[in-house]
Amino acid sequence: MSQLIPQFGVNKQIVDGKYDPSVAVKCINGTFVGKNEDNVLAFKGIPFVARQPMGDLRWKAPVSCIPDNGVYEAYYYGKTPLQPEGDAASLYGTGEDCLYLNVWKAADAHPGKKPVMVWIYGGAFETGGTADATYDSHNFVKENPDVIVVTIAYRVGVIGFFHLSHLADGKDYPDAQNLGLLDQRMALKWVHENIAAFGGDPDNVTIWGESAGAASCTMLPLVPDAQQYFKRVIAQSGAPVQTRSTEEAIVCTNDVMAELGCKSVADLMKLSAEEIVDTAGRMFGLFQVMGVRTLPERDGKHLPLDPWKAYTEGAAKNITFLSGCNKDEMNAFAGMMGPDAWNAWAANRIEKKFGVLTEEERELARQYCDSVPGEDWQKTASLFSQDWFIGPAVKLAEEQTKAGGKVYAYLFTPESTLPMIKCGHAIEVATLFNHQEFTDMSGRAFDATFGKYIRRMWVQFAKTGNPSLTAAQSPDGKAKEWPLYDLESKRVMVLDEFNIHPEKEAQLKIVDWEKSYFLTNYYLL
Repeated sequence: MSQLIPQFGVNKQIVDGKYDPSVAVKCINGTFVGKNEDNVLAFKGIPFVARQPMGDLRWKAPVSCIPDNGVYEAYYYGKTPLQPEGDAASLYGTGEDCLYLNVWKAADAHPGKKPVMVWIYGGAFETGGTADATYDSHNFVKENPDVIVVTIAYRVGVIGFFHLSHLADGKDYPDAQNLGLLDQRMALKWVHENIAAFGGDPDNVTIWGESAGAASCTMLPLVPDAQQYFKRVIAQSGAPVQTRSTEEAIVCTNDVMAELGCKSVADLMKLSAEEIVDTAGRMFGLFQVMGVRTLPERDGKHLPLDPWKAYTEGAAKNITFLSGCNKDEMNAFAGMMGPDAWNAWAANRIEKKFGVLTEEERELARQYCDSVPGEDWQKTASLFSQDWFIGPAVKLAEEQTKAGGKVYAYLFTPESTLPMIKCGHAIEVATLFNHQEFTDMSGRAFDATFGKYIRRMWVQFAKTGNPSLTAAQSPDGKAKEWPLYDLESKRVMVLDEFNIHPEKEAQLKIVDWEKSYFLTNYYLL
């Protein structure tokens, strides 16, 4: 994918007054000049903070923008958040100065305010960035000019999620454990205050993400003062299960500090951020060893101690959700690792994490694996699919519905042509952004009409809060009625490549209610 990453560039201030006002938008923190390509305006690398989180702002909360009358280029993405190598976005150029966002809109004279879709990237909270070419929203907006798309950055890994307040000199870093979420909230604040200048409706914002991005979208309704900035959520393969306890966060910090030979925040501040990140990457990086340890923290301050309980009690009942999962989530990781490496990873994870289960629960997990046909790697891939993604997706629909909220649930089913992956994690993302040329996960382009259907359903949800399509709205003249999830029939929309249709969960058997659903009582085993 390296050849698809745009060339790194630096936006500069325009001081000579020479710019095209037709591609310029005045915001609180400056006037930003974008580019018009094929009647789609793109504004890249707009800062949504007053100061980038470097120097004395490392591990500090983002700083809100201040008024600025300057004029600035918005031609290039900002730097990708500092992270170990592996994610496509890291090829663009990384740094601590990374809090920027990007806006795409149609170059039309639309008289009303357009709905806004804000994309939050995934990457296990350790990697990712907006410069990943998959997230370029030109094609999406060209096909769907009635919405505006924004992609936002946030700090990841040990720069964005690093518990420090337990240290003797850590009291000045009370937010370090959840900075990535606070960055997202700050970006949404900027959107709320400035998107009207682009023709967007600040009161009709949908946050949208996949994997860690989807998990973020399900956590943001629980973050204090965040709900005011959006009204809908699209969560693809992510849920509040992707969090850690304070105890787990402290152990992670202490392990990294011991490896670095540090005893205090002062010691850490003497090191470059690159050294800290590289060390953590060697220890538990996603692309290095798939350790998955730097997650948002259930700290009781920025996130509830029990997010599932918060959902059950109605904390997000005023937010409408479109959420779901892919049929074979963890097959993507098994396919990338290969059978032997996957089996070793799964055995190690089970040994370290499943000790919290009761003996009865461990026996149920064994029975679940025995019920899965295929080789050993497929059995544990299915188990971890249930644990990390599929069970939590169903639980989100269940708990939100119990609380009186609305959820449109889905199961994505098209399969990859690549070995082992089947309908694995993230296989749908390129299609949703209308980049059929990107086949790293799918091995092929999905049916063109199918792609149009799901994009229009996503857009229709952002516009109205209901993803159903009339015959006139659908790409082939066939209406698609998407029912709300309910606790009796538990209907979900099956996003089958050639047969999109609603079906009861009991017929689909998305989860094994007896042998695997209990795993949702725990957080990311």
